[in-house]
Amino acid sequence: MAVLRGFLVAAPLLMAALPVAAQNPLLPGIGAKDRRVVVDATHAPWNSLVKVQSNLGARCTGVLVAPRRVVTAAHCLLNRAQRFLPASSLHVLFGYERGEYRQHRAVAALETGGPYDTERRLDGLVGDWAVLTLDGDAPEGMPPLPLARVPPESGTPLMLGGYSQDRAHLVTADTACAARGINDTDRGPLLVHDCDGTRGVSGAALLVRTPSVDGGGDGHGDGAGEGWAVAGIAVAAVSGPNPRNIAVPSAAFVAAVEGNTPSLR
Repeated sequence: MAVLRGFLVAAPLLMAALPVAAQNPLLPGIGAKDRRVVVDATHAPWNSLVKVQSNLGARCTGVLVAPRRVVTAAHCLLNRAQRFLPASSLHVLFGYERGEYRQHRAVAALETGGPYDTERRLDGLVGDWAVLTLDGDAPEGMPPLPLARVPPESGTPLMLGGYSQDRAHLVTADTACAARGINDTDRGPLLVHDCDGTRGVSGAALLVRTPSVDGGGDGHGDGAGEGWAVAGIAVAAVSGPNPRNIAVPSAAFVAAVEGNTPSLR
């Protein structure tokens, strides 16, 4: 497995990214050729994505990983004082498209990967995850996705989709990207990838094929998403003509999803 050391410090997808060599300063994390396409949010695996909103108006993407649990990026849940919002101020929208959604769930509790580094140093990104416990089960037809216990090796095909700021009412996805290695930090590993993703896609699932499914399909057709797992969640972007963006591997939060750690909230 490739290991990247001394990797550039990245900025959160929800905020500004590094200005150096950025192709579009308003859309950090997008390469010279934008590979994102609109995908059908009613088909797998995209129907497992959700829109996470706060009472302050912050919006990110999340992914359903258990009947009542959604994972997203922790930096999406900070207030103006850089403190975590209470669970009662958070909302999850299922089947969101063009201003409408299928069902809404309130958040009953949340757990984060703290201590959280609001200055966004690279080590601080390792804790940039949050597990939201919902006040009810997800709607039928919106299945949880499993978590990959081991990060994908460099070169493994991936997909990344979510509610980008420039297409906030549709799910757009890069279906032709790949893992580019692991960046080891003092607090744990980070997953480096080249998937196009910008503000609003924070917390979106970095998707990898499960071993039981062959490599066919691109995630667009009926049933094509079956056999996908969450390799990690998108948290940061390093812009340039060939982006190397950053995700927190699923191993960082699998215990929280499965209920094996105490809640921090």
